[in-house]
Amino acid sequence: MKITKKTKLSKLIDDKKAQKVLEKYDFPCISCPHARLEMEILELGSICEMYGIDSVKLIKELNEKLNK
Repeated sequence: MKITKKTKLSKLIDDKKAQKVLEKYDFPCISCPHARLEMEILELGSICEMYGIDSVKLIKELNEKLNK
């Protein structure tokens, strides 16, 4: 699976490798109860923009870890 800024959080949240990468970037939605309700609509790029996370680095690392 190719990860992009448009990738929905629901595609990543249950993957252990993805969780480790998201935690490394202090991704807030992992533990947020509200995010659990909106996972089907939350896009990776939008979340990164809202919280000042470098989406280019994050997406690159997610693709490297998940597409081995």
